[in-house]
Amino acid sequence: MSSTLLAAVNAYIEGQGGGQGLFPTLVEGFNIVRSFQSMLPVRAVYRPSLCVVLQGAKEIHFGDDRLDYGAMDCLVVSVELPATGRIVEASAEAPYIGVVIDFDVAMVRDVLEQLDEPPAPVAESGPCVFVGRVDETLIDCVMRLMRMTASPKSIPILYQSVMREICYWLVSGPHGGELRKLVLPESNVERVAAAISALHLNFARTLRIEQLAELAGMSPSSFHQHFKALTSMTPLQFQKQLRLLEARRLMVSEAANVSDAAYRVGYESVSQFSREYSREFGIAPKQDALNQQRLYNTYASRSVRTA
Repeated sequence: MSSTLLAAVNAYIEGQGGGQGLFPTLVEGFNIVRSFQSMLPVRAVYRPSLCVVLQGAKEIHFGDDRLDYGAMDCLVVSVELPATGRIVEASAEAPYIGVVIDFDVAMVRDVLEQLDEPPAPVAESGPCVFVGRVDETLIDCVMRLMRMTASPKSIPILYQSVMREICYWLVSGPHGGELRKLVLPESNVERVAAAISALHLNFARTLRIEQLAELAGMSPSSFHQHFKALTSMTPLQFQKQLRLLEARRLMVSEAANVSDAAYRVGYESVSQFSREYSREFGIAPKQDALNQQRLYNTYASRSVRTA
């Protein structure tokens, strides 16, 4: 089954013109990645998703934690987190190939509520992210998503049922307890997730830890402890990551200058922004934006993107 899926993904890419890069599909939240070489680390915000590696290998860093995953492994991210990912195994003969499937936490919760014997939640400490092996049931679901790319009229009818099946196999599998701790009512994980959502929506505003703790219904000390356990970052570090990543996007994608990007993400001092940006990315913001744009153009020139 895995070799059949790999052949189908390669055929899809070649049907879009071949090359490497990101290949979105008409199936919402279902994207394909192919790369002919190892890549430098890329800092980004990872959304709740299932990332399946079909060929090659990647590594990802969440704060001080690192996870490695290769062919027929999957990475599951259950809350939005800034992280650094890198393709570590790829070549022209055996390119890195992976699929990324966004999923809805509300759907995970709904599936869990229908189980007669839901998995026991694991300890609440630790990031809401894990790596596991991909079994034939998940491969079959991904294969059916691939078939939908050739039959757009089937997507509105079949997509939701396949996504629910994916959620079922995830929550009923060996890591089901990891996902259950996210959706337990009034759990520390759910409370911190609410604060994370607020940070994403208001990252340009100054938010005190007392405000976030109140939103989470926790004491400031307890909130700080659980937030760092789940994200490997303090709330301040988390917000700073969101600001700097958005500033980089503004400079690369919207050609914003350094001052404009700094103010738009909530900095009052351009010099402070430049210092923190250089500390995070190891390079001054203006030069980094130029390098990122050059890298993007080089990578995109070999890629074909669908609408």
